[in-house]
Amino acid sequence: MRILIADDSIVSRHLLDATLRKWGYEVVVACDGLEAWNYLQAEAAPKLAILDWVMPGLTGPEVCRRVREHAHDREQSAADSYTYILLLTSKGLREDLIEGMESGADDYLTKPFDQHELKVRIRAGTRIIDLQRELVAAREELREQATKDFLTRIWNRSSILDIFQRELSRGARENRPVGLVLADLDHFKLVNDTFGHFAGDAVLREFARRMQSATRPYDAVGRYGGEEFLIILPGCDAVCTASQAERMRAALANESMTIGERSQLVTCSFGATTWLPGMDQSAEGLIRLADNALYMAKGQGRDCVVYLP
Repeated sequence: MRILIADDSIVSRHLLDATLRKWGYEVVVACDGLEAWNYLQAEAAPKLAILDWVMPGLTGPEVCRRVREHAHDREQSAADSYTYILLLTSKGLREDLIEGMESGADDYLTKPFDQHELKVRIRAGTRIIDLQRELVAAREELREQATKDFLTRIWNRSSILDIFQRELSRGARENRPVGLVLADLDHFKLVNDTFGHFAGDAVLREFARRMQSATRPYDAVGRYGGEEFLIILPGCDAVCTASQAERMRAALANESMTIGERSQLVTCSFGATTWLPGMDQSAEGLIRLADNALYMAKGQGRDCVVYLP
């Protein structure tokens, strides 16, 4: 773990630096409060800081306040934004210590510090940082489970519909179109009946992978239900939407899949439409239109794209 030490006393800095390095920590050294603040707002900032109370530029409590305010303003996870701060102080009055803690410090240590006490305080800080990282990881895993399809790891039905609604609202604000594609794997029941449901699951995962590879980074691919998938194409007009749908069709049809021990060609039918600025069509109405186009693609022999304006 990297630890920042900030102290304007060269003797104190060297003592802290040597002590922490002896314990196996990587140390970053600042000579005043402003330098410490610059380190702590950097991208890969140390997650634990030991700040002297009285420093030129900014005091320890002033650095604490800035760190907490900056973390609150940034839109990132708590694991990325939180820094455990230990204040070093020669002040012994209760009012001073209260001021330090209210500024956002997590703990304090009086000068001259005892090495054993410092080790205990740092150990407590690293434990809190580790626990918080685990909590954030657990939260992100729950969020992933709530928004992603368990099998294919792409957006689930509710998430892709939310994304579609957001893109329609953004399109109205920015006066730009939004393409919509509804895809359905051809003869998928036959795959399950012939090769088994595990093979069918593998086909769905591979289809999702190919669709993501064939789309742009800011497009969204979601599992709409069963073997149906919804693809949102921000900024795509009629020509772009039809072209993107054809690109996705080819990504599947031009390369066979290995199912079991056999090489099998799996195809998909695509129904496409576009929302244009000024249209009154709702998200539900557009999906219904794409579904009608998909039905027509099935009727035209499958493995094709039908676009309906």
